[in-house]
Amino acid sequence: MKALLCNEFGPPQNLKVEEIDIPSPRDDEVCIKVHASGVNFPDILIVEGKYQFKPKFPFSPGAEAAGEIYSLGNNIKTFQIGQKVIAIPGHGTFAEYCLCPAKKLIPLNNNIDYEIASILPMVYGTSAHALIQRGKLKAGETLLVHGAAGGVGLAAVEIGKAMGAHVIATASTDEKCQIAKNHGADETINYSDGKFKDTVKSMTDGNGANVIYDPVGGDIFDQSLRCIAWEGRLLVIGFTSGRIPSAPANLALLKSCDIIGVFWGSFVERSPNINLENFQRIFEWIEEGKIRPRISMKVTLDNTLEAMKSISERKITGKAIVKV
Repeated sequence: MKALLCNEFGPPQNLKVEEIDIPSPRDDEVCIKVHASGVNFPDILIVEGKYQFKPKFPFSPGAEAAGEIYSLGNNIKTFQIGQKVIAIPGHGTFAEYCLCPAKKLIPLNNNIDYEIASILPMVYGTSAHALIQRGKLKAGETLLVHGAAGGVGLAAVEIGKAMGAHVIATASTDEKCQIAKNHGADETINYSDGKFKDTVKSMTDGNGANVIYDPVGGDIFDQSLRCIAWEGRLLVIGFTSGRIPSAPANLALLKSCDIIGVFWGSFVERSPNINLENFQRIFEWIEEGKIRPRISMKVTLDNTLEAMKSISERKITGKAIVKV
């Protein structure tokens, strides 16, 4: 089989497509024939050695995929060969076949195609967990979503709207703001000048946002603490700006607000059944037309580096996928 391999930590340009043997699953794993794989910012971090987990060499990046089960480990009783699934192994999906622990599989509805399914875990799984379990978003509340045209941001816009929130989306260009609006945002802010605090306050009659979804960090986080509502929840999703911010404790005190971490990968490990419940809601929202996942780039396995480069340069709106 063909696989994109990382033999040492470094820039994505060092990755190469090579021929290797189809892997055999261990007792609690399955082997998936990959049809499509989502491309995400952490895929870049993991090959650079900057991610929380560092796989053993050689390994394939790629955290999520959709496909069919090719072979089963000895202990697998609840899945069948040929079954359509979403796989979330964390790495290994930029390949024609990949291994995945059974507890990180999601049975796939037949009416959702592989391409759409392949982009659901990292962005929609993260955003659902963030807004449902961590942010406890309520209908009628104001949700402020930063980086709203990116993968997790656009998913948060759609899920927030499906949950009945008033959604304010921020993005760096008018085009990206329009994409967020097309996917359900009620109001948008172009924050290319670096400022949004006063605009959010004016849009909320001075109250601020009840829930703030921040995958950017840096200066965006700093301003978010200054436009959060009383007893608001600031969700820490990631740091695509490159700077991990520090929170002035006095601001949390003055607003009686919560700063809440969102680590979806660990949540999947610890609470797989609740994660499955989230995905059932995601599937229902897709079927009802409340969620319309956006794929803005499709590449072959041989051209995976093009998608990774576009993500690093912030050129992707929604998601990019590798078609295998």
